[in-house]
Amino acid sequence: MSSDPRHGYYLEDMKIGMFHEVSHTVTAKNVDDFARICGDYNPIHMDEDYAAKTPFGGRIAHGALTASYISAILGNDLPGPGAIFMTLELKFRAPVRIGDTVVARAEVVEINDRRGKVAMKVQCSVGDKVVVKGMAGVMVEKRPVD
Repeated sequence: MSSDPRHGYYLEDMKIGMFHEVSHTVTAKNVDDFARICGDYNPIHMDEDYAAKTPFGGRIAHGALTASYISAILGNDLPGPGAIFMTLELKFRAPVRIGDTVVARAEVVEINDRRGKVAMKVQCSVGDKVVVKGMAGVMVEKRPVD
């Protein structure tokens, strides 16, 4: 890891099997704020009366809100500041409801030293149920030569 707090792991510091997890409890305010930021006002997310009549039985969080917890890991923790998010492929397997606690996880599964890229298995879970899973690719800077 860098001694500069504005920089995360360098490529040479990354090891297969490294992982980081964060948890977030989704609130109605989170969903409302996310809708304002991204412009997605689908009533399944915003209108309890409408959402109650759907197969979900109530409001659900935006899939992209749940996915943003993965982005936070990559940008803040592993690899962290300085990493560039390149690719993301996700499958949304189940809804996330207001009040759910989401545990997001990212794990290093491949390192390409020559290209400076790291592949990470990512997922979000609620309890023991995986609600989002996929792969992310990040570009990670090599340690500067003194």
